[in-house]
Amino acid sequence: MIVSDSVAVSPEVVLRAVEIAGTPCYLYDEGEIARKCDRMLSLPRAFGLGVRYAMKANPSMAILQLLTDRGLDLDVSSLNEARRARLAGVSYDRMMLTSQEVPYGSDRNDLEHMMLEGLKYNVCSLRQLRLVSPFCSRRKIPLSIRVHPGEGSGESSATDTGSDYSSFGVHMTDLDIALELALESDIALDTVHVHVGSGGDPEVWLGTLEKMLSLLEDSFPCAHTLNMGGGFPVARMPGESMVDMEELGSRTRDSLLDFHRRTGRRLRLEVEPGTFLVAGAGYLLTRVSDLKSTGPDGYRFVLVDGGMECNVRPQLYGSRHPFSIVSSQGRLVWNERGEGESHSRTVPQVVAGRCCETGDCHGLGRDGNLVPRVMPEPRVGDYLVVGGTGAYCSSMAPFNYNSFLQAPELLLRPDGAIVLVRKRQSLLQLVGNELPYRSGVPRQELNEAAAMCL
Repeated sequence: MIVSDSVAVSPEVVLRAVEIAGTPCYLYDEGEIARKCDRMLSLPRAFGLGVRYAMKANPSMAILQLLTDRGLDLDVSSLNEARRARLAGVSYDRMMLTSQEVPYGSDRNDLEHMMLEGLKYNVCSLRQLRLVSPFCSRRKIPLSIRVHPGEGSGESSATDTGSDYSSFGVHMTDLDIALELALESDIALDTVHVHVGSGGDPEVWLGTLEKMLSLLEDSFPCAHTLNMGGGFPVARMPGESMVDMEELGSRTRDSLLDFHRRTGRRLRLEVEPGTFLVAGAGYLLTRVSDLKSTGPDGYRFVLVDGGMECNVRPQLYGSRHPFSIVSSQGRLVWNERGEGESHSRTVPQVVAGRCCETGDCHGLGRDGNLVPRVMPEPRVGDYLVVGGTGAYCSSMAPFNYNSFLQAPELLLRPDGAIVLVRKRQSLLQLVGNELPYRSGVPRQELNEAAAMCL
């Protein structure tokens, strides 16, 4: 079996998936996503719990519908994410918008319309607050405010969103100004939001919780909801530890109960998981296209047809993902957990993609250098499966680099059926918005020329 974060997908499923969509493609396990949803929704709570899926992790329509049908609401990071979720059938009153955008013109009009429809606007800067205050004051619309706590934790410095390294939220030193602006405009700040980072230390999360509770007690008498964000660590690789959500939930509940005993206030808790819900349920299916080496003192390379244009996390964060090798006949040759037919002839190898970039490798350290993986040498035509790719892979991928086409997505249903939920991008879609330099070339002619290349 191919295992990643407790999820198992059989080689037979891999063969059926590539028969439907070819390679590279993404495959998501619906049953595992459902189990993670149920686990999150059953967390201990004191006075209510709201779970908002961090849509940026994977905004595919099928994923959004699957999660919201199970009772989760959405955390959206841009106006376009809100629009996209609405197209998926999610109403605005199930969304919170937390964004660095400062909308003008038609975007500003759309934001106001969304708020009238129930969208919760989480202001992240003094400028955002100033711009939206007149409208919210007239309409008596309460706001949320994102606080920059000054301390954070993440998988890397690039995913630490709470320290002074990041620009997110209203910094603690500016909170008095924000509170005065809200008071002058007669706007209720009924929700306080904080997010310390992705994949960080749960103890930092709990420490920030205590800091926020003190802040709510002293400065936010009208707040009834505390949103602690997400970023809960998962175990993509064997030997990694994922967060104990039940323990974290219990300790959080105890802190909220203590706050109630101290103040008489009953705070509703909100969390915003993304990676926790979908990362371990996702697989990138690639085909081995070539084998190379740079000599006895160099590296052995396994070239696959899906690299950084499908998963850019190694390049951005030095992230590691588990590998499995499935033969072209459908046998499990090897995986990271010691399963499969071949474990005696393992050698250090680098799994590289097809982009014209030296760093297009699935094994990079945080310093950007190659990190070989000890594994058997696959055969050309075998499938190399990259696990833990359900979050921040398809959504972040620079998929049109080198003019490669965006990979399709498939969903493994609980009954074993595999359904296509996003088609592979076409060459016509790739060039559809381009305009010719030479005049006199009709659009129809360009379309016909592109169609001939398919």
